[in-house]
Amino acid sequence: MNPVSPLDNVRIVLSHTSHPGNIGATARAMKTMGLSKLYLVNPKRFPDNEADVRASNARDILGSAQVCANLEEAVGGTHLAAALTARPRDLPHPTLNARQAAMALVQQARQQPVALLFGRESAGLTASEISRCQLTVQIPANPAYSSLNLAAAVQIMAYELRMALDESVIHSAARSPELASLHEVEGFHRHLEQIMVTSGFLDPKQPKRLMRRMRRLFARTRLEKEEVNILRGLLSAVDLRKPD
Repeated sequence: MNPVSPLDNVRIVLSHTSHPGNIGATARAMKTMGLSKLYLVNPKRFPDNEADVRASNARDILGSAQVCANLEEAVGGTHLAAALTARPRDLPHPTLNARQAAMALVQQARQQPVALLFGRESAGLTASEISRCQLTVQIPANPAYSSLNLAAAVQIMAYELRMALDESVIHSAARSPELASLHEVEGFHRHLEQIMVTSGFLDPKQPKRLMRRMRRLFARTRLEKEEVNILRGLLSAVDLRKPD
């Protein structure tokens, strides 16, 4: 059954938030735009009175927030994840601006859960966290001073997600193929790494950035569920044919 609104299928994920006030302000930013799914990965302080105060009348968002031990738990069951980053990254995933990313997320959210990730106040998301997403997102800003407060960044993206609702209606008639879940994609990456190691193609003692490059390659394709099944079938067949 489809959700009442695609926004019901959008998760806002905050990773390792230091200041509880930013969590509360995020909840308020979400509620003003009709978002309700908040996931917190190892927040430094939560629950916290400062979060409650900053949330104002959005304390219900805090009350239903999911606190997760790791990012994999936070994005479990989603089929598209986008990572917000302000800085150019080495080996970047496909990068969209805020408006483009909101359109992509809302379009997919009409069918399946999606996630939008925000990192630490001081350093943002790590390279490892970004590698688990299919997209990176940048908010166009003054290049001389592009630093945004965490809750302000959430507010901008929440606004763009709400504005994308109307725009996405004209594209919703044609049903897109079912994307693989992030859990299924992660399972494929682990399977691929295992075969690369056992075949001798990848030296686990000197991996360099090979797996990050492979993740980037497949992130560009937005793997469908059937495609992951085919690829894992291929890997299993290769594994069976390896010499004793």
